[in-house]
Amino acid sequence: YGFINTCLKSLVVEKYGEETWEKLRLQAGVQDSFLTFEVYKDEITMQLVDKACKVLGVPADIVLREFGKYFFEFCKRSGYDHMLRTLGGNLYEFIENLDALHSYLSLSYQEMNAPSFRVEKNEDGSMHLHYYSDRRGLCHIVPGIIGAAALDFFNIEISMKIVNQTEEEERTGKKEHIVFLVTQNPLFPCKERNEFSSSSQCLVDSEKQIENQLNKEDLEKAKNADGDRGNSVCPVKKSHWKTLRGIITLGKGKLLRGFDPVYPKSLWIDTKTFCNGLPFHMVFDKELKVKQAGVSIQKIVPGLQTMGICLDQYFRIVHPEVPFTISSIQKFINSQFVFQTRREMMPESWKERPMLELRGQMLWMEPLQCMLYLCSPLLRTLHELEERHMHIADIAPHDVTRDLILLNQQRLAEMELSNQLERKKEELRVLSKHLEEEKKKTEALLYAMLPQHVANQLKEGKRVEAGEFKECTILFSDVVTFTNICAQCEPIQIVLMLNSMYLRFDRLTTVHDVYKVETIGDAYMVVGGVPVPVPTHAERVANFALGMIMAAKGVQNPVSGNPIQIRVGIHTGPVLAGVVGEKMPRYCLFGDTVNIASRMESHGVPSKIHLSSSAYQCLKYKNFEITERGEIEVKGKGKMHTYFLIRNKSATENEIMGRP
Repeated sequence: YGFINTCLKSLVVEKYGEETWEKLRLQAGVQDSFLTFEVYKDEITMQLVDKACKVLGVPADIVLREFGKYFFEFCKRSGYDHMLRTLGGNLYEFIENLDALHSYLSLSYQEMNAPSFRVEKNEDGSMHLHYYSDRRGLCHIVPGIIGAAALDFFNIEISMKIVNQTEEEERTGKKEHIVFLVTQNPLFPCKERNEFSSSSQCLVDSEKQIENQLNKEDLEKAKNADGDRGNSVCPVKKSHWKTLRGIITLGKGKLLRGFDPVYPKSLWIDTKTFCNGLPFHMVFDKELKVKQAGVSIQKIVPGLQTMGICLDQYFRIVHPEVPFTISSIQKFINSQFVFQTRREMMPESWKERPMLELRGQMLWMEPLQCMLYLCSPLLRTLHELEERHMHIADIAPHDVTRDLILLNQQRLAEMELSNQLERKKEELRVLSKHLEEEKKKTEALLYAMLPQHVANQLKEGKRVEAGEFKECTILFSDVVTFTNICAQCEPIQIVLMLNSMYLRFDRLTTVHDVYKVETIGDAYMVVGGVPVPVPTHAERVANFALGMIMAAKGVQNPVSGNPIQIRVGIHTGPVLAGVVGEKMPRYCLFGDTVNIASRMESHGVPSKIHLSSSAYQCLKYKNFEITERGEIEVKGKGKMHTYFLIRNKSATENEIMGRP
């Protein structure tokens, strides 16, 4: 079920992060999330475990053991804590009742194929735990789960090691049989619990009287003093024995120390009442010959009315999957047994219906050398009851199967509703994810048009105030003979040429962290130190310009087939910057600095970087090779002293181009 895969995902995300889970699931080729009540192929879980070992670099047994520990905690967090705690008063009872828990859960998780457990006590206090499973290779989960349960519920630390591992022949349905040796080591003393025997109401009254007569401290000391006496009624300080003797008595003045059942000399129930009162029971001997059967089971399987017939002719054992022999049944006598009727032996009216299953316990009657099977019909829903043409009245009034069917009917309806909600939640999660992806694309497009902090202000509906920048460096570039190229080429060729060039330039803006202001035709405008002021604005723009000259050599002139040539002009000075317009707003720069930078480009030389004197002043001590051009006449500005930027003395071509 999806519950298992969800637990595995939760473990990876919690301990190693979302990125590790994403990497793991992509390698395994599985979806990102799983529905709790949806059935998934075992291969998905196996793939996830396999890839987890490779991604994390951890052996499979360690991964599975950690998963076992986490699975126990995950089950507790998922609402199964109270159910698990009440399975048994010690580890032996806890393990012994795991199959019963799985049997109960299968009422809701009808496709569940759970493992099976059998436990044996050894004389030295250790235990042998037999684990049976249809799934090979998952046995290392067991020490993780059992170890976590022992520590949490019973305050003991255990060690588990495999002492036998075989392909199980005895249990024909299970592929793997592992035997663990379980050794218990107390970690810290368990809390002593003094339980009163429920055999007499006077004991309940006595507890109240004792608590009235003894203060809390005395009572605690008393309990600790005699806490190891099993079911001692009320151990207290000796000075109070006179009081207690008058309170707690049973029979002829004897203090109750334990419980011994009393059996009648003969059984006070007649055969007819017994078979009617327990309508689903069977008694059979060592040869599996039926000696007795309840009335309801006789009604459904008429063959049982012939006493002495062999039980295995009419039934097969579904769980535990053992051969139908008395020795196998005795071996698993603490397990719940599920019988299923054989279709070929049923009356004609039953042959089209689903077969009836019975679930119950086996009791070996040593004096009679017979086995008693106390059972009930295994029915999960009213629909299953109707399919077998049965009624609630066919089940004894004292049998909780009646209530279980009705309660489970309600539970299944709740599960279906929960499943639908989970599906809707998953759909919303996927839609939300797609929406987030589209939002990122939109934001990326917006940030390509406007500086991020400006775009965020506009998104929030705020007015963006114009800002003055006392010093920044502006660059302009254009393509040499662009007008002639346009006259001799198809428009699509011009578009392809410019796109190829601008893609290279755009990448360089990221490499050197400068802001692309705009492109108009073949003109490309960049600024350093705006919108975020930085002291290295001139160096950044200078390195970007050197990269532009190199990148342009990779763009082909569609007319001549040779690399295109560009002119580049740079100037440093103050500007005013702000957002202009509401429809297609642009972040624009204003001031004479823009004009001079443009003049540096238009008065430049092909494949050269033309610097103004202010730009030169910012770069002359920054490890750049610069040559003097001298005074030139600049349109609208008169004579200006200008320079050419040749190269960066301290940076390689790969560093300038941002190559690895």
